[in-house]
Amino acid sequence: MPDAGPFATLEELAAHLRQQIAAQNKKCTLIFAHNGTGKTRLSMAFKEQGKTRDADGTVTTRDTLYFNAYTEDLFSWDNDLAHDRDRVLRMNTASAFFDGLAELEMENRIRPLLRRHADFDFQIDYGQGTILFWRETVKDASDEDVPVPIKISRGEENIFIWCFFLAVAQLAIDGQEAYAWVRYLYIDDPISSLDENNAIAVAAHLARMLKGQDRLKAVISSHHTLFFNVLCNEVKNAWRFYMRNIGENWALNDTADTPRFYHVAMLKELWEVSRSGTLYPYHFTILRSVMEKAATFHGYDGLKKFVAEISDQDDDEELQLRHVQLLSHGSYSLFEPREMVDDNKEIFRKLLRNFMNKYRFNPELFPAAEAEETAA
Repeated sequence: MPDAGPFATLEELAAHLRQQIAAQNKKCTLIFAHNGTGKTRLSMAFKEQGKTRDADGTVTTRDTLYFNAYTEDLFSWDNDLAHDRDRVLRMNTASAFFDGLAELEMENRIRPLLRRHADFDFQIDYGQGTILFWRETVKDASDEDVPVPIKISRGEENIFIWCFFLAVAQLAIDGQEAYAWVRYLYIDDPISSLDENNAIAVAAHLARMLKGQDRLKAVISSHHTLFFNVLCNEVKNAWRFYMRNIGENWALNDTADTPRFYHVAMLKELWEVSRSGTLYPYHFTILRSVMEKAATFHGYDGLKKFVAEISDQDDDEELQLRHVQLLSHGSYSLFEPREMVDDNKEIFRKLLRNFMNKYRFNPELFPAAEAEETAA
């Protein structure tokens, strides 16, 4: 599928994806997009278009099993405020996501997946719709092992929910009766709380899972460059797109024929935001990712030597390096971002200009950069 757009609404973009996937019988579609671009909203528009409703508005059929931020909202904590003891994770069993699970021995399906990432155990009470977690047990009066309930961390909770979803997705892939309605898997950013090693493991496992089946079509969107890159490398024939905003519209850039083109698209976006003045700490994360790829490609032993190479004689290389390292790993929110202070913005622009001057890119992609250099 070639470049597509602009689309005035995400519903139009979702309809286009559905039409193209069906027409080309495409098994897997990968979409890279930054947070705030509309990834999650696109996933919701996609799954809504797979529903049919009766005259009363009740959903009668559906075709998409999805994972996104709303999937995580199907689980919520009951902290046992009365006794501060039996803390459990509650499932919103009104959702079709949980249909038919009681007879399917989900614990045995989830545990092998969970043990890749976590060291706690769990038990599902299907009647109460709750999940109990523990790391250790104690002996009761009958000398039986009894779990000591714990509340797992937010990151561990996200990992558990992801493994829960994978177990359900495998049921859909296998054509299990309770999930025979599934025709599409739509996965949006499953790794927000995983480190890079786990990101690689999650992407590699997901790729193997998708390559080993022919029943379902999959769409995966992410803002995580490493996760996206691993999927691109593992799923060879997938469609690969960079999703971006064009004013109030949306477009998809096809990157399949240009390896790592999404990094060039990211660099173009960095250049545009550097000129606009609206810079956030996560832009340092994107810049660092692009620079690390360039450093590896050009044979530099680490980011420090690369920064030194692109710096001018009057630049404070150590200061620039510290900004790249610290601001790309800061404890900031991608969903409620705060702008950089002016000093950090200037260092960001300086690093970006040095990089662009040292390593030449197609001037048609960066016409503003060429114009500024000519003027200088």
